[in-house]
Amino acid sequence: MTRLAFIGLGVMGYAMAGHLARAGHALRVFNRTPAKAERWVAEFGGELALSPADAAQGVEVVFCCLGDDHSVREAVLGTGGVLATLERGALLVDHTTASAELARQLAGRLAAHGAGFIDAPVSGGQSGAERGVLTVMAGGDAGDFERVRALLDCYARSARLLGSAGAGQLAKMVNQICIAGLLEGLAEGLHFARRAGLDPEAVIEVIGAGAAQSWQMDNRHRTMLAGEYRHGFAVDWMRKDLAIVLAEARRNGARLPATALVDQFYAEVQAMGGGRWDTSSLLERLERGPEDHR
Repeated sequence: MTRLAFIGLGVMGYAMAGHLARAGHALRVFNRTPAKAERWVAEFGGELALSPADAAQGVEVVFCCLGDDHSVREAVLGTGGVLATLERGALLVDHTTASAELARQLAGRLAAHGAGFIDAPVSGGQSGAERGVLTVMAGGDAGDFERVRALLDCYARSARLLGSAGAGQLAKMVNQICIAGLLEGLAEGLHFARRAGLDPEAVIEVIGAGAAQSWQMDNRHRTMLAGEYRHGFAVDWMRKDLAIVLAEARRNGARLPATALVDQFYAEVQAMGGGRWDTSSLLERLERGPEDHR
C-alpha cells in the first residue's frame, strides 16, 4: 500500500483515483467542488482533504488531473498548494493536458524542493478511465517514472516515458493533432456519402475493414450519423488543447495548416451552441450548412 493524494475528481480523475483505491492504496483526495470529493470518499473510502496542501501532506505520490495550466499552477504553486507541504523525496504526477512549458517549470520547482515530477497526460477519454485502459504519455526522470509505473498500471494499459519533462505533453499534442484531422476526415466522408446517396453505415462497414479504419471511425460513426453529441470529449476542451498545440508550433516552427483550420471549424461548432458536444460534432457543422453557423 502506498500513501497517495489525488487532486481533481472530474470525469477522468474520479475513475482513475477509484482504480488506485481498488488496488489497495490509501488515498487522500481533493476537488475544488467538495461534493464530488465527498461522493468519491463515500464510494471508495480514503480521506477528504480541505486543500491541495492538505492532500499532499505526508504522502509519497501526488496525482493531479485538472483542466488547464492555470488550475495546475494554482493547485501546485498557489497559496495552500501542493508545494507548501510536499515532503522531500515525494513525487508529483500531473495527468492534466497542459503546456510543455508548464511541465518544465514545475519540474524545476519540484527539483529545487527535493521532489520529483512527471508530466503524464492521458488518452482514452472517460470510457478509458472508467475501464482502466488509458494510454499515458510521460516526461521526466527515468527513475521517477519507474517508481510510479505500477501505480499507472492501475488505470492504464500502456504507459511510456518519452523523454525529459515536457515530453509527455508534447506527445499529447501529437495525439490531438492526429485526432483533429481524423475527425474532420470522418465528418467529411460521412457527409459526402449521404450527399452521394450511399448508405453511410454500409460504406463504413466496407472501408472500416481497410486502410481508412480508425478508433474514431469504429466508435463515433453511429452517433455522428444519429446526430448525437452529448457525450465524450467536449469541443471546448479540444479547443483548449489545440490552442496549446498551435502556440507550441509557433515556438518550434512546426507548420500545422490543417490543425489550424480544424480549430476554426470547432470555433464554428461553438458558435452553433456545441461547446459541450463531443469532438465528432464536426459533422453537424457540415450538415447544417454555412447559414446556420451564426
